Amino acid sequence: MFVKNLQLQHYRNYKELRLESFGHVNLMIGRNAQGKTNLLEAMFVLALTKSHRTSKDKELISFQEQTAYLGAEVDKKYGTIQLELRLSSQGKKAKINGLEQRKLSDFIGALNVVMFAPEDLEIVKGTPGIRRRFLDMEIGQVTPSYLYHLQQYQKVLIQRNNMLKQSYGKVSELGLMLDIWNEQLAEHGVKIIKKRKQFIRKLQKWASDIHHGITNGLERLELSYLPSFGDAEEEDEAVLLQQFMIKLSQMKDQEIRRGMTLSGPHRDDITFYINGKEAQTYGSQGQQRTTALSLKLAEIELIHEEIGEYPVLLLDDVLSELDPYRQTQLIETFQSKVQTFITATGVETLQTNKLKDASIFHVQEGQIQ
Repeated sequence: MFVKNLQLQHYRNYKELRLESFGHVNLMIGRNAQGKTNLLEAMFVLALTKSHRTSKDKELISFQEQTAYLGAEVDKKYGTIQLELRLSSQGKKAKINGLEQRKLSDFIGALNVVMFAPEDLEIVKGTPGIRRRFLDMEIGQVTPSYLYHLQQYQKVLIQRNNMLKQSYGKVSELGLMLDIWNEQLAEHGVKIIKKRKQFIRKLQKWASDIHHGITNGLERLELSYLPSFGDAEEEDEAVLLQQFMIKLSQMKDQEIRRGMTLSGPHRDDITFYINGKEAQTYGSQGQQRTTALSLKLAEIELIHEEIGEYPVLLLDDVLSELDPYRQTQLIETFQSKVQTFITATGVETLQTNKLKDASIFHVQEGQIQ
């Protein structure tokens, strides 16, 4: 997968931009707050129709403008495609080769990216919500049906929570309505849980080997899925459905008292273990950083395994955060097989002797040279 060009209009601090002549490795160099991250974010938005930095689309549109436009030509194994995405207060409109996509889930996955930014350390040491978001965004890129079930689950969850709040303390009045919501919640929930378990199992396979290599064989990385009910290894949908319905029944009185749904994939988590010890609690910052790096490198291989081609790698100000050894490990991973975009404040912070034939773009106040 190879991004040939990028067009932006009224996106963040870019009034009008067309970038071409991308190479295999592309360095975006400039001082802070000049627009380097905005370029990588734009590619991320073209891949997933949402930002990794904000949930508010209006923040992506230039000040005092009504719409923003993003476009790119992408070479894939079966040919070149043109991607277009327009953002406005009315929502998003996406096109592939000039044809408007009826659903955004039909657009997501046309471009695959792996983003690695300093905040990704939070995947390891942050809240469960950050780890669930990591799972949802990565699985959604390669499995469009996952996004459908996730969207449906979230709709049912909101409606079920509203009903629980409105019926606060009135157990007898819920009756049949709660049973109906339970069935819909479980129907979509088990699809999400099953796919997450499969994804984590595959991610574990790649991340473990990569982590072992980065640490010179000194550390063993393990991933564990922590569901809010049932067995972490169970993937049979019929069994998961039964377990979910039983759990919802058991939690009924407590949920009515608290006015919220207390079980389901919206409450699940992942735990990382280094040499048998929980990385979130007992890992050093260096170990947590290496774990996050291993996960991102594993994503690259997993996406290749799933779709048959490598994604585009976006490295936002992370190389300077790594010691020379880890920089070298990361660069050697993407050097020969993955188109990569790297932001940095200066080339002196990078192991540039490892960045063969890199194209360099200088970013200043929304202008590129």
